[in-house]
Amino acid sequence: MSYLEAETEKQIFSFIGSYAEPEASGVYVCSYQPSTGKLTLLDGVADLKNPTFLDIHGAKQKLYAITEKTDSAGNRCGAAVSFTFDPETGKLSKLNEEVTVAGPTCHITLDRTGTCLMVASYHGGMIGLSPLTQDGQITKTSDVQQHQGSSIHPVQSQARAHSVNVDPKNRFAIVCDLGTDTLHTYKLDLDHYKFIPQGKVKVAAGAGPRHFVFHPSQSFGYVINELNSSVTAFSYDQEEGKLTEIQTLSTLPDDYKGENACADIHISPDGLFLYGSNRGHDSIVVYGIEPSTGHLHLIEHVSTGGQHPRNFALSPDGHFLLVANRDTNDIITFARDAETGKLHRTEHTLQLSKPVCIKFATL
Repeated sequence: MSYLEAETEKQIFSFIGSYAEPEASGVYVCSYQPSTGKLTLLDGVADLKNPTFLDIHGAKQKLYAITEKTDSAGNRCGAAVSFTFDPETGKLSKLNEEVTVAGPTCHITLDRTGTCLMVASYHGGMIGLSPLTQDGQITKTSDVQQHQGSSIHPVQSQARAHSVNVDPKNRFAIVCDLGTDTLHTYKLDLDHYKFIPQGKVKVAAGAGPRHFVFHPSQSFGYVINELNSSVTAFSYDQEEGKLTEIQTLSTLPDDYKGENACADIHISPDGLFLYGSNRGHDSIVVYGIEPSTGHLHLIEHVSTGGQHPRNFALSPDGHFLLVANRDTNDIITFARDAETGKLHRTEHTLQLSKPVCIKFATL
């Protein structure tokens, strides 16, 4: 059996989060064809408001989504929903739903053992941690960390936690706070389900850090800055959870003068290339990564073929990159050259309403 045939036989699902009202499907289940990068819609789940961000524990066949609720006083608050998915069909079955923090959330992530989930609230400027039961259900939030501060732009009038990102050893979490231009490091105390503040580092005033990614094999990390359209590279002390800035580069071509806001960031499985999304320029920026230093060098900008690429994902084998263009309601597949890192648009496009987050599960 060839490598390609073995890969093709694997059952791979893609789960899509989106902006949606409760009466419409908001989380979608797709099959993924690894030989072509094609998505095929299989199922959808309704009864959730704005389930924009997801995380998955493939081995446990569990999916987690954020959603919005209102509290007893009528104020918007965050909630999370747990699902199990069928290994043959991908069909989702709801396990439970739990309120998380006192503000709508924009990001959800599991720790690397799948024993707790963490959420970030942009509007509330806080993060929360919720333990999971043995069967994957969400329990009451055990810890909330409220950020304070502001920065130079009107949108930065308060703290705005945007993502929680767990390091490869499951010891620390880096939290991007767009409102205060700060990356917070928290030690994860999974015995007591707590965040322990460990330190913080500032990026440039007005940068607006949004999402963060750790290098898969080296002690580096990278943040994409929404407000000033840049990527900042850091060295990462795995014992202390400390970040030290080593480089910042623009995500835009030198001659581009229009408006732009960055969104998502990912690294290829081999650790050689970094990708970021530009909303406004509507492109994916591609950088090469110098393995010994972590420095980046620009390779290319590629049009996403649509508008507002809020998020994107690399396929599990790294052969394809799929972009969720929210404002043109489509997900477009690009083939990825493993030698050069460059992207080439394929013929495959999936139409979906306001797609945001793409997650893969390989069984």
